[in-house]
This record gives sequence, structure tokens and C-alpha cells, in this order.
Amino acid sequence: MKINLQPTNFIDSENSAVINFVKEVIGNSTDPKEQAIKLYYAVRDGFRYDPYHIQFTPKGMKASTVLAQGYGYCVSKAVLLAAAGRAVGIPTRLGFADVKNHLSSEKLKKMMQSDIFSWHGYTEFYLNNKWVKATPAFNKLLCDKASIKPLEFDGMNDSVFHEFDRSGNKHMEYLTEHGYFDDLPFQKIYEAYKKDYPMFTALFEPEAEFNIDGQFEDDASAN
Repeated sequence: MKINLQPTNFIDSENSAVINFVKEVIGNSTDPKEQAIKLYYAVRDGFRYDPYHIQFTPKGMKASTVLAQGYGYCVSKAVLLAAAGRAVGIPTRLGFADVKNHLSSEKLKKMMQSDIFSWHGYTEFYLNNKWVKATPAFNKLLCDKASIKPLEFDGMNDSVFHEFDRSGNKHMEYLTEHGYFDDLPFQKIYEAYKKDYPMFTALFEPEAEFNIDGQFEDDASAN
């Protein structure tokens, strides 16, 4: 588990801002499961899910950058949660899968020309001698607006996307698992995005950002 405790270029758990964030969140808690739960909810709800504004660069995907921005999408929020876990001494890694997303917006679907999200990211904590999935992507406010159930995390059971929304409609489907990684596999994701979303030219330029006008929370709907 040693490698899953070490800081990396993206999971910069030694960053002072990350350390201060973790200390504030966990307070006096010393139990790893309780700490992981607190960190999960702090990242899930304290950082809005925003696929309208993505800085897919080595700097933009660092945990400390996400912390400073106050928002991210599934991958960058998973990186932040992984850094928080390592900062408190919990072995943590990243997992990825292609998912068919039924929570989107007309703007995003038009831009993507697809409802499949390549390399959706989540976090895994090693707690009580097993790996437990934690998906901090969708904040509660977004879930309430889109009428889907927010994902809960109890430190014992996998927290993965619900198959159906609150009305019983299809919500999320996992298609392809890409496995687990000790650091963000930036180049692999870059190559997948370039293949699957060639129209997102801004994602593939150095220091460029992908932007869509408006707020995803206001436009999102489960369908």
C-alpha cells in the first residue's frame, strides 16, 4: 500500500493547501473510515460538478488546482479526493470506466455528439482490508435540480452511480472498466478524449480551456 500513500504530480497530497483542507474537514477524527466519509462529502458537495469548464492540462488536473478553483468534473474531483485520502494516511487510488450518462444538458450533448463519457473517474479508499469505491462527482444541489439520488458513502460499500433516477428512469450505465491507477493516467485519457471527442479542440491545446457558456446545474436534466 506504500505507493497508494505517496504524493504524485497530480495527486499532490503534500501541498499545504490540500493538507489544510483535510485538517479542517476531519477535525479531531482519528478513525480512517470516519475520515474517509467526511472527506467524501466535503469533496462531493463542497466542489460543484462542472463539465462546462475543463482545464485538461498537467496543471489544471492537479488536486491543488481543483481545490483552488472550487469546482471540477468527475476526474478532477476524484483526483482531489484521492489527494485528501493520502494526506490523512488512507491508501487511495483512482479508477476509471466508460459510462453512458443520462444526466446531461442539451448544450453538452450537442458539443459531445454522444452520451458516452470516456474515462469517467472515481476514487478508491483502502478501508478495513478492502478497496471501497467512492464517486464524488455529482454535488447534492445538482442532484436535487436534476431529480436524481445523490450518491451516499458509508466507508464500507461501493458508492457508484445509480442505474435509475428518482422517477425510475434510466440514469447511468457502466460500459467499459479501465482499471485502477496510482496516479492520474493523463496521457491515456488525453488520447481517449482526442479519439472520442475530436470536436473539443480546446482540450488538446497547451494551456487551453474547454468552456461552454452558462451553468451546468441550471441546464442539467436526467433523461
